Amino acid sequence: MKALFIGGTGTISMGIIRTLAKDPLWEIYLLNRGNRKDEVPEGVHQIVADINDEKDVAKKLEGMKFDVVSDFIAFDVKAVERDYRLFNKKTGQYIFISSASAYNKPAASYVITEGTTLANPYWEYSRNKIACEEFLLDKYRTEGFPVTIVRPSHTYDERSIPLGVHGNKGFYQVIKRMMEGKPVIIQGDGSSLWALTFNRDFAIGFIGLMGNRHAYGEAFQITGDEILTWNQIYQTIADALGVEFKPYYVSSEFLADVGEKCGYDFRGGLIGDKSVSVVFDNSKLKRLVPQMTTSIPFHKGVRIALDYVLSHEDRYQEDPEFDKFCDTVIAVMEEAKNKAIDSLEK
Repeated sequence: MKALFIGGTGTISMGIIRTLAKDPLWEIYLLNRGNRKDEVPEGVHQIVADINDEKDVAKKLEGMKFDVVSDFIAFDVKAVERDYRLFNKKTGQYIFISSASAYNKPAASYVITEGTTLANPYWEYSRNKIACEEFLLDKYRTEGFPVTIVRPSHTYDERSIPLGVHGNKGFYQVIKRMMEGKPVIIQGDGSSLWALTFNRDFAIGFIGLMGNRHAYGEAFQITGDEILTWNQIYQTIADALGVEFKPYYVSSEFLADVGEKCGYDFRGGLIGDKSVSVVFDNSKLKRLVPQMTTSIPFHKGVRIALDYVLSHEDRYQEDPEFDKFCDTVIAVMEEAKNKAIDSLEK
């Protein structure tokens, strides 16, 4: 069987490709710009192209058909419209990577199923994913386009550390603050519930849907079963680093308002996603993919990631602007607290 992945070297897709590269049943093709060829497993075919150059891609794919096509870098309706034009009648299944952030925030119940309403007034990214789903499912209903919707939540791999609050250059500065003994900002009081999934575990669920006719026209969330509070997540990171956990709690609304003035989209990333307690019910997926389970819990996954990150520090950027943002927010909050105490004691 043949599968084509568009993008294919990101956090989610790399776990899938590394797994499939060892499976003799699958012949794997990647379509991307070829910027990370050194990370592509041996035996995977690479088609170097810019997916946005539709004419060039159509020419390079001329005469080719696939059992599965999945686009990991489609973020708006224009992208899936293009994919529909390119792959209609050329694939047995098109798997769209949506997002669990598309679910209503906050949902009526913290237990999330595929039937939970899709609506996110706080994050344009999520609204675009919803619009993509609607376009593709309409094509399924009216024309039989064989789409499967996949909704990941917070997936990570050895190259990244999952966090709630970080700067525009990623997670590294927060890890550095922890190693330097500085407090780290956590949204709310750190007690909201969250699900983390190592990409190798995600790959099991995804691969189980590939070529599965029972998945056509359906949506599936793929997450691990382990549920942690944000306090537990950060404490686990601190334990793995061998440092003291020093949380500093700031409301998500405060971070959203202040961050907006400083170039940080905490409104979408927090209020529209990570600050809301969620527990994912994966029973629909497990009916089709019973082998889906959490084989890499966070206390193991974070050590795998930290071993990689701390041995490849040259690949990560320090973020002095975010470091200053954290110090400033903490100083302002402390000053306000002290003023309130002084005023109330008089």
